[in-house]
Amino acid sequence: MNVKKFVAPTARDALHKVKEILGPDAIILSNRGLPGGGVEIMAVASRDMAAIAPTPMRETAAPVRVEAPRPAPVTRDDDYTVSLSSARNSSMPKPFVPPPAYPERAAPTVAAAAKPAIPPLASRPMPRMESLDIPAAVPRAEAEVVPANVMAEIRALRQIVEQHLAGFAWGETARAEPVKTEVLRQMLDSGFSPQLARDLLDGLPQDLDARQAQTWAKSAADRTLRTLGSDHDIIEKGGVFALVGPTGVGKTTTTAKLAARCVLRHGAHKLALVTTDGYRIGAHEQLRIYGRILGVSVHLVKDGDDLRHTLAELSHKHMVLVDTMGMSQRDRMVTEQIGMLADCGVQRLLLLNATARGDTMDDVVRAYNGPDLAGCILTKVDEAASLAPALDVVMRHGLKLHYVSNGQRVPEDLHLPNRAYLLHRAFKDAPEASPHSFNGVEPGLVMANAGVAAMGGRRG
Repeated sequence: MNVKKFVAPTARDALHKVKEILGPDAIILSNRGLPGGGVEIMAVASRDMAAIAPTPMRETAAPVRVEAPRPAPVTRDDDYTVSLSSARNSSMPKPFVPPPAYPERAAPTVAAAAKPAIPPLASRPMPRMESLDIPAAVPRAEAEVVPANVMAEIRALRQIVEQHLAGFAWGETARAEPVKTEVLRQMLDSGFSPQLARDLLDGLPQDLDARQAQTWAKSAADRTLRTLGSDHDIIEKGGVFALVGPTGVGKTTTTAKLAARCVLRHGAHKLALVTTDGYRIGAHEQLRIYGRILGVSVHLVKDGDDLRHTLAELSHKHMVLVDTMGMSQRDRMVTEQIGMLADCGVQRLLLLNATARGDTMDDVVRAYNGPDLAGCILTKVDEAASLAPALDVVMRHGLKLHYVSNGQRVPEDLHLPNRAYLLHRAFKDAPEASPHSFNGVEPGLVMANAGVAAMGGRRG
């Protein structure tokens, strides 16, 4: 058999040489890429295949039958045609795998001999030369960055699907548990968060009517709400307390109310007032006016050392109230203020504005929370349309509610918490004509969005 070797810069050029010298019916025996570049092809003319003799075998082995060459799939190109035959045996080189048609790249290397035998070429279809444009050694592709507009469309589609699923789930829940669904809608209308509403109604019995279910929900909220009664009134216990919170929440007025209550019970000589608010214009003078009316001394401190020294001088007092400077819950000075009060052994009372949104009060609690936080005071209760958001925050964060402020009068508008009154205000339904009432499947969408946000928080 006259086997010829053809070397060319590219596989296309090598196949041209095979066609010109051995004819269009030439049989490709092997191909490989050369180290320095280029392609080497081993081929034989179809007429020489008849001279191939069977490979000698051992006597125990069955004789090898060599069939005449059969026409095979033809790989066509623009200006040449090469037919590939399946006639081969174990003594012949590896069958030819058509190389990629890159004009300036080396052909792929031949597979290692240790790999399983490749079936005859005639028994499997051969791809066209134009489709073989991927080299044998392809580097692993890097992860592609998804464009922002594609991600926005994916999020929009996800939101649509979630809304549809929420509507289906809400409708199914309304059919399966109509009483629970109605109470849940009323709680959402009142201003409770989906998380607290879900937790309170988790153990709701199924054999209750609507009125009984709402009473049961109020009882569950009553068990969750932590308040301090007259037996644990801080006025009776005494101590050093600082009133903290955002600007405009009513710290100075509430300090004056607590001071008046202490004076009425224990006398002016048992109380001292301290202010750290030297920033606002007239803040110190406002507290001094209250002090003169009550006959109580007022002390201005500038830093932690000054506060520690002042409190040491006032250690004989039954109660010391510290009025602090109001600042945003996102102000970095909040951490400094908390550290200063903690170093001086001062217990803090957080003032929450009952007219604020629930998420705003959540931010306030997270910013001012800490081990020395004795509890909270709700202010501006008389200005709030609903007490559900404020009580919701108090219950979810496990705060102790000490007092409720419902006006500007000193000291009349400061009260110990009346649980029945507060829960009645909290569970009061919004009017049907209110733009804040939920209709149709809107409660289901709210619950679904709250569930997705909760899952995201847990993953984060």
